[in-house]
Amino acid sequence: MTIDRADIERITLVVFGLLVPIALGSSLTIFNDGDVRWHIAAGQWMLDHRAVPHVDPFSFTYSGRPWMAFEWGSQLIFGAAHRFAGFGGVAAVVTAALVALHLTIVAEARRWVGPLGIAATIILLNLILIPMILARPHLLGWVMLAVWLRLLLRAREAGRTPPLIAAALMILWVNLHGSFAIGLVLAAVVALDACIEANWRWPVVRGWLVFGIASTLAAMVNPNGIFGFLHPLTVAQLTTLPLIVEWRPSDWGRTPFFFVALGIAALLMAWRGVKLRPVMAGLLALLLLLAFHQMRHQAVLAIVAVLLLPRAMGRGERAALFAEEQRPLVAVGLASALTGLLLFRLLTPLEPAENGANPASAIAALPGELRTAPGLNGYGFGGPLILAGIRPYIDGRSDMYGDAFFADYQRILDGDRAAFDRAARGYDLQWTMLAPRYRALLGRLDSDPAWQRIYADKVAVIHRRR
Repeated sequence: MTIDRADIERITLVVFGLLVPIALGSSLTIFNDGDVRWHIAAGQWMLDHRAVPHVDPFSFTYSGRPWMAFEWGSQLIFGAAHRFAGFGGVAAVVTAALVALHLTIVAEARRWVGPLGIAATIILLNLILIPMILARPHLLGWVMLAVWLRLLLRAREAGRTPPLIAAALMILWVNLHGSFAIGLVLAAVVALDACIEANWRWPVVRGWLVFGIASTLAAMVNPNGIFGFLHPLTVAQLTTLPLIVEWRPSDWGRTPFFFVALGIAALLMAWRGVKLRPVMAGLLALLLLLAFHQMRHQAVLAIVAVLLLPRAMGRGERAALFAEEQRPLVAVGLASALTGLLLFRLLTPLEPAENGANPASAIAALPGELRTAPGLNGYGFGGPLILAGIRPYIDGRSDMYGDAFFADYQRILDGDRAAFDRAARGYDLQWTMLAPRYRALLGRLDSDPAWQRIYADKVAVIHRRR
């Protein structure tokens, strides 16, 4: 039996569109973030109360104060998956999202480059994405970003505006993740590119203007209305964001593969040549600056780049891989294979590793009488405590706690005795659960006769008030 080029392309489709994302979604590293668990808990709260929360139901420091659950749709999905099948169910959601993302990108790249080009595209994409592949709402935002940009590019390529009904995708996106704001910016950039090429002819300008207005109005269809629409801007203005790792500038020490991927991409672009219109080149330059400024924007740059660059580096559009009459069968085959694999993932138990995002032993060791008492916890422990039914001092909802509270909390962790004493008196703290790396604060607690160390492992140290 001989394997022709078409067979190689089909194998490439299966490997990079299906098998790679399934492998990534099955990794336990998708749970290595404390926020995973409070997102699950938020979704389960919504299932129990059949409502979207507008005040904080979890912490004791901010209990009953306003909280905007702007990612409620994603949280509902993760919460329902966890309730149905535990962490295996959550992994199934992550896997489905990654498959949707990869298939979207592979399908677009395949129009312009061959199997090697597809392989390079997906490998470079995942060099950047893997550190950020976590069971959190941004994964669903990635899917929306890829689908949205592909829709815009295909419409632009056909010399028309996207169908007006496509603006309704914003209703879904705004209720899944705050990255919908980037989608509106991308629509504006593609519209600008189209209007420039059309010499600002009114029918073209009008078409994109109407689509932009419809998309913007659709983004206001959320439980928080205009406040939900503006929330990404509110978060971006927090001055304490650099205290959170993902909001810090990109550096070689934390994300070396981001810089490796950039270097390889630059070499490939120099070798193949790139034909990018000025507006699109400007978009990539802007996203590159944002990625250098904050690590969390690396993913946006990667997804936008792998949808733009294969087209810009290809030698023209390639012939379709499947004949028109074959496509329904191919779609059914892919759907059947994916359904089977997701069912396997769903029904196979998963237990996340014990680490800073999952201090399971420490939570189990917390005495029963302290579980309802106020305590000071490490930032990454907030989500696990919430999922365990214990009210934390703080968790990953930095937008709710605000700059002043977060800055004071950081002073406590840094060993500021006065800041700790204020918090201990003000909230009547009865226990602490902290990572061993907070040596200054732990040392003060160990030497303070009012506090007693009752538990310690490689993940967490617990003290209680005597």
